[in-house]
Amino acid sequence: MKKNLLAILFGLMAVMLMACAGGGDEEASGDEATESEVTGGDVENATELKYWTFVELHMEFFKDAAIRWNEQNPDRPIKLVAETFPYDNMHNNLLLALQSGTGAPDISDIEIGRFPNYLQGVPQLLPMNEFVEPEIDNFIKSRFDIYAKDGNYYGMPTHVGASVMYYNKEIMDAAGVDIDSIKTWDDYVEAGKKVVESTDAVMAGVPTGDYLPVWQMISQRDSDWFDAEGNLTLNNQANIDTLKFLHDMIYEHKVAEIMPGGAPHAEEFYAWMNEGAAASVAMPMWYMGRFTDYMTDLKGKMVVRPLPAWEEGGKRSAGMGGTGTVVTNQTEHPELAKEFLAFAKLSKEANIKLWNVLGFDPPRWDVWEDPAVREDNKFYQFFGTDIFDTLLEIKDEINAVNITEYTPDVATELNTNTLINVLRENKQTPEEALNQAQKTVEANMK
Repeated sequence: MKKNLLAILFGLMAVMLMACAGGGDEEASGDEATESEVTGGDVENATELKYWTFVELHMEFFKDAAIRWNEQNPDRPIKLVAETFPYDNMHNNLLLALQSGTGAPDISDIEIGRFPNYLQGVPQLLPMNEFVEPEIDNFIKSRFDIYAKDGNYYGMPTHVGASVMYYNKEIMDAAGVDIDSIKTWDDYVEAGKKVVESTDAVMAGVPTGDYLPVWQMISQRDSDWFDAEGNLTLNNQANIDTLKFLHDMIYEHKVAEIMPGGAPHAEEFYAWMNEGAAASVAMPMWYMGRFTDYMTDLKGKMVVRPLPAWEEGGKRSAGMGGTGTVVTNQTEHPELAKEFLAFAKLSKEANIKLWNVLGFDPPRWDVWEDPAVREDNKFYQFFGTDIFDTLLEIKDEINAVNITEYTPDVATELNTNTLINVLRENKQTPEEALNQAQKTVEANMK
């Protein structure tokens, strides 16, 4: 309860560095809430459902879903009242409404880093098992596990967030490197040496203010900041080895530099990457929009491939970021709200829309081969036509991450101390820095 009150009073701002709002797969909305009524036309006797989100683009997705619902269900029309709020306002207001028992919407988005706050005690959300379980074999199951508790599935995912490597093929070709020959992280370093020797670029930028790129790499090792029981594991050997690998890329192998701006969402990084200063960057699929919006000179030069594995046969991806959409227990129309949410998020058509409307990698993998997601668009024009071929390669290699109410504390410690001390200032060893981080976060958990 104490932690919930802190979340309400102060917000968990650090999470915004690792997921959807302001530095992840989606943009947080502005200062004012906006409202939009959606009916799909002038429909009499429509049932009103209220939907909250912190991402304006999500309103467009649900508008489309409401119109399609009314076309396909003329006997049960809905009027969707969709409201967009600033990230912290929405999450804090929703938590207060659920705790007080009044004022919550029928349906709401919840960002992955905030989701644990809504699962404490008895969740004030409605399980969606009756809709999820018949379809779960068609999905990347880990995307449901992160929004589940005690066998109940509460949050319907918005994307996979599959991590991939974005290679600048022009630079790699100039260095004489066959991108598809890079199978492991050791191969990646060797390719980086050729890039540095043959071009004016480095292989990669290393972050010091955003721990998501590091998180991807430790997840590939089946490690995490917390274990499945919620125990803090910051300073385990896999995490130490991963941080040392990044350190050595800069100081021993000299194939990488610190990211300008310290993060892959910094304007300085966009400019640096856009100028061809680095041959690659590892980020989730939702990062494609950053290229199309902010690094436009790279159009036709970038290709998407699996992450290198730590060893032959190892995992080549990780699932990062996300938003789970829920039905609250305050809805007056539980069956209709659940059926509409399943229609909007779980069907084949809905998952095709996640790609076509939002540009996200659909969590339902069986649409990745559907002709509808292979139709030409700006992403294919930018990255080539094999985006979903890459996803199909890695669909069984995408770990779920363990999110707890203390994940924001980890984010703060890593982004303000650990990564800077080890990677930028080179004044602590990875082991020293992660031991220190472990103690700091443990103190916050008491």
